[in-house]
Amino acid sequence: MDDHGMETVASGWSVGETIDRLQAVVAGAGLRVFARIDHAGGAAEVGMELRPTELLIFGNPRGGTPLMQDRQTSGIDLPVKALAWEDEDGKVWLTYNRAAWVAERHGLGGESKAAVEAVDAGLAQVVRKAAGSAAVG
Repeated sequence: MDDHGMETVASGWSVGETIDRLQAVVAGAGLRVFARIDHAGGAAEVGMELRPTELLIFGNPRGGTPLMQDRQTSGIDLPVKALAWEDEDGKVWLTYNRAAWVAERHGLGGESKAAVEAVDAGLAQVVRKAAGSAAVG
């Protein structure tokens, strides 16, 4: 499913397991994990409910730096993020922003094209490997 620059794939695991798997795949690919955020845990801390939702922030300066050299504002969307979330039917999804959307959003030039394509290909690979599924749409 492509929605406003986001790509979403179905996961065969729980939200926590999906992020665990993604973290392992990312590390295995030589990428750096910067943070893991449990949004549902944060909601519970303030007495609110939220279905399981976790965010993993990861990347590699080799991939992101060329984009920021082109347009520093792209740093607001970097490093990349992937969100595992459970819908109202209990199905788990893994969503991320496509690098091509980031490039369009920030007006990156043609010299960034190869880096954008590499980031998109790498993201698709790690997300699908972690989720164990094909794209929804």
